Amino acid sequence: MNFNQLPHKGLSYTKVLSLMKQYGVNDANWKKGKTFSLVYHRDDTHTKFLQKAFELYFDENGLNPMAFKSLKQFEHEVVKMTAHMLHAGNEACGTMTSGGTESCLLAVKTYRDMARTVRPWIKKPEIVVPESIHVAFEKAAEYFDVKIVHAPLDKDFKVDVKAVEKLINRNTILIVGSAPCYPYGVIDPIDSLSQIAIKKKLPLHVDACLGGFLLPFVEKLGYKLPPFDFRVEGVTSMSADVHKYGFSAKGASVIVYRNINYLRHQFFIHEDWCGGVFASPALLGTRPGGTIAAAWAAMVAQGEEGYMHNANIIMETTQKIQKGISSIKGMEILGTPHMSVFAYRSVDPEVNTFAIGDILEKKGWHVDRLQRPDALHAMITPVHAKVAHQFINDVKNAFEHVKKNPHLAYEGSAAMYGMIAHIPMRKMVRNNILKMMEGMYGPTGQIPDLSMEEDTKEDFAMKAGKWYLKLRDKLIK
Repeated sequence: MNFNQLPHKGLSYTKVLSLMKQYGVNDANWKKGKTFSLVYHRDDTHTKFLQKAFELYFDENGLNPMAFKSLKQFEHEVVKMTAHMLHAGNEACGTMTSGGTESCLLAVKTYRDMARTVRPWIKKPEIVVPESIHVAFEKAAEYFDVKIVHAPLDKDFKVDVKAVEKLINRNTILIVGSAPCYPYGVIDPIDSLSQIAIKKKLPLHVDACLGGFLLPFVEKLGYKLPPFDFRVEGVTSMSADVHKYGFSAKGASVIVYRNINYLRHQFFIHEDWCGGVFASPALLGTRPGGTIAAAWAAMVAQGEEGYMHNANIIMETTQKIQKGISSIKGMEILGTPHMSVFAYRSVDPEVNTFAIGDILEKKGWHVDRLQRPDALHAMITPVHAKVAHQFINDVKNAFEHVKKNPHLAYEGSAAMYGMIAHIPMRKMVRNNILKMMEGMYGPTGQIPDLSMEEDTKEDFAMKAGKWYLKLRDKLIK
């Protein structure tokens, strides 16, 4: 049953809920620990609690803090608890956002607008970021007409600090580092970036969307971490997602500034609208009250002890999986990850990494692919503790199967990913992705079938495989 227009007569609530369950039959199976991103699930009891907290403020709107003072109180306390967790000091302030992307967008927007005030001669603002920075900063640069300048990574996948300093010029308005970066799970040398920021009198934003609600507790558990938060003098702001390792409802992140002198540039105020004076602290107008309330509830209910307990499970499971993968001769973990996010790959020239990913997906695992270098990606949560052994065995078996069947590198989605990752004509890749997006969000709303089951897709896969075969020796160093 499809709905391309409103039904003449509405369906019963029972029927609608039944249809919704049917729609989700083929979704990724996160409940059984088969996904490594997208969903951060602590346990069913916690989820039911969040649903109740969300429901209490389901209809409320954070647009007007004067009307819903409760939501403003929740938000204020979420920000202050996060700031304290990140050692920001009493002057710290900030806002909640709809997620990590909005937090990153706001960081770029805020420092662009601050530069307009304190350095008005800059007409073409630039930000210097690691090559491993989250793609949300690419989006922010495009949205806000800021040039993004990429600094290379060192052999450990951390940003090259010397390169960062060389890339700074009179148009630079911001330096960004990650704690940790999404692809490899490593923390950039924030202390060294801080020294450059202070020397050049530039702000430094630390993207801790992934690590903000885990690293503080990993550190307290005794794991050795490099400096990453407001204890580093030059750090002026940080972003941290409550809906990731804070285990809140989806749509909750925080951006914290060292003081109001930075935050004030984030605000939007329009005093001459015929609808009245309008002021907004972040990007959204309407702000779902349930999300704000659930974030507060998640943090207060778990407390430091709860987060420490989660961190211990997560890190023990991470170490178990990493050790299992590393024990496979011909497999490696990239760099030295500082928490539960990491990349892994085959270093055996006869075993294609993406083909391993294909085999894992056939076993029901939802696996993300990385490029430059080719790798698979994992992000561990408590739910993976029960499936860690199974996953390690499946990786081992997948490696051995591809070793015996090297032609799998040129079939299925392995061929497609191989071609996309290494084809030199990046504009062609962009144009093809654009066509795919147009198909998904255009009139038909057709989700592309990447399973390569149909004859036409098998034909495409073989062509992709031939492309990949021809380019591999020239392009993979």
